Amino acid sequence: MQLSDLYRQHVAEMGRRTINALEHTGYEHLLIASGVETCSFLDDRSYPFRANPHFLSWAPLDHHPSSWIVVTPGNKPILIYFQPTDYWHAPPAAPSGDWTECFDVRVIREAAHAAAHFPQKLSNAAIIGDVSAALDGVVPNNPTPLLNRLHMARTRKTPYELALLRHASARGVRGHRAAEAAFRSGASEHQIHLAYCSATDHTDAQLPYENIVALNANSAVLHYHHTPGPSPEHLLSFLIDAGAQVSGYACDITRTYSAHSGAFAELIHAVDEKQRLLVDQMRAGTDYRDLHLNCHHYIGQVLHATGLVDMSPEGQVEREITSVFFPHGLGHFLGIQVHDVAGLQRDEDGGAIPRPPGHPFLRLTRRLEAGNVVTVEPGLYFIPMLLEKLRAGKDARCINWGAVDALSPYGGIRIEDDVLVTDSAPENLTRNAFAEA
Repeated sequence: MQLSDLYRQHVAEMGRRTINALEHTGYEHLLIASGVETCSFLDDRSYPFRANPHFLSWAPLDHHPSSWIVVTPGNKPILIYFQPTDYWHAPPAAPSGDWTECFDVRVIREAAHAAAHFPQKLSNAAIIGDVSAALDGVVPNNPTPLLNRLHMARTRKTPYELALLRHASARGVRGHRAAEAAFRSGASEHQIHLAYCSATDHTDAQLPYENIVALNANSAVLHYHHTPGPSPEHLLSFLIDAGAQVSGYACDITRTYSAHSGAFAELIHAVDEKQRLLVDQMRAGTDYRDLHLNCHHYIGQVLHATGLVDMSPEGQVEREITSVFFPHGLGHFLGIQVHDVAGLQRDEDGGAIPRPPGHPFLRLTRRLEAGNVVTVEPGLYFIPMLLEKLRAGKDARCINWGAVDALSPYGGIRIEDDVLVTDSAPENLTRNAFAEA
C-alpha cells in the first residue's frame, strides 16, 4: 500500500481517537499548537525548533512553527498553516501533496491571524501545547484526562507510523555504518559524528537527539556528548548511540565496537547474545518490568561466565551488583518522540505503574501490546564512581578487580535495537535495516 494511502488511514484513526477522547472528557473541540520559535536570552537568535508531538502525529510538518490543527467532531480537521512573507529566512513552501487532502487547509501570513480560524466558542475546548503558544487569549490548558487517553492510544502505532519508523531505521543504519567505518579509519569523535550526519543527511538540529559518540573510557558516560578534539593515541573501543528521523518519527540505535580482538570484544559478543534473547521476549502480554529483571539476570550471567564476578547471577541481582554494571533501564517506548509517552501509565484514566524496587531509571513498566514499538538496550559498563562504591563495600571480595581494571579503559557496552511488538514473533526494525543495508 502506498504511503499516501497509509497516511489517510492514519488521519482517520487519529480522528477516531480524538473523538473518543473528547466524548469521554466532555470537550467540544481540540486545538493543537505546533509551537513557536523561541529566542535565547537577550538575543534575536532562536533555539532549534521542536514541534509539539501531538501536532506532528497529525501532520508531517516538523519545522512549521505558529501553525495549528483544529479538530471538531463532524467537521474536517482544519490545518492553520503559517507561511510568512519573509526575506530574512526561507519560509515554508506552500502546502502540497496528497496529505493536504485530509485537511481544510488555511494559509496565514501572520501568526496572530490563526485566531480568526478558531471555533467561535472556546470555553469548552481542549488546547494542547506549550504555554508560549498562547494566542489572543487562547491559552493551552493541556487537560490531563484527555491527554491520558491520547497518550495511551499513541502507544499503538498505525501502519503509517510503522512505515515511517522503518524508513527512519534505514536512514539511521546508513549513519551507523559510516560511523563504524570512520572509527576503523582512526577518526576522532567529532569526525565520526560528522560522518554520521553526512550519511543520514541530517544537520545537528535535525537529529532526533544529540548523538552519543564515545571513544574508549568515554563510553562509560551514559549520555556522553563529544567535544571536538583529536582521536586518542590508542583506540580501544567505540560506542555510538545515534538516531535519525523521518517526518518526526525516530529510530534509536546503539552499537559498540572493539578496536581489536580480546576480552572486550568477547564481552561485546556476550552482551549481544543476551540482547537477542531479550528481543525475542518482546511479545504482547509480557510485563516489561519482568523483561528488565530478566536482563539483570542475563548481565549477571555474563559477569559470572567471564570471571568478572564470583557470585551467582541470582546473588548478584539480590545484592544489586548487576546494577553497578548495568545502572539504567532496559528500554522505552519509541515513536514520534524518542522517549515516547505513557511508558509508566496504568490505563486510559491515568495512574502510574510502579518501577521494580531498586530500579529507579526504568522508563517502561507497562504490559506490552501488539503495535508497541520499544527499544531493547542492555548494557555493561565500567563506571568509576559506581565501581569505587562497590570496591568499598562488603561485596568487593567477589569482584575480579584485576580484570575490571584492565577493562575499564574501554568504557562500556550498549547494544540497542528498536522492536515492534506483535501477537507473535517481534519485528526487529534495527537488525532488519542492517540486513537490508
